[in-house]
Amino acid sequence: MSIRGEIKWNQPMFTDHGTFIIAFSIAKGHISVAPEAVVIKQFEKEIEEAGYSHTKELFRIKWTDKVDYDSLRKIVAYNIESKKDMVKFWR
Repeated sequence: MSIRGEIKWNQPMFTDHGTFIIAFSIAKGHISVAPEAVVIKQFEKEIEEAGYSHTKELFRIKWTDKVDYDSLRKIVAYNIESKKDMVKFWR
């Protein structure tokens, strides 16, 4: 495992062996978390139970929300494991 923090498209993101894992971006009222659409679908119930709004590609954590670190860890671990043999940046 070689997790790297990088800046791409003006946002911080993390990659592993050259493949995308997760990205973050800042907005006026929230932070957007973008782990790819397949991951949003996989974790949709947990994202909604945490009270976060979401689209197909990202979910939003308001500055006033409690951060669900356990779900974030699961999402990152899922992406690392499910992409361990990928050679492309995106799915």
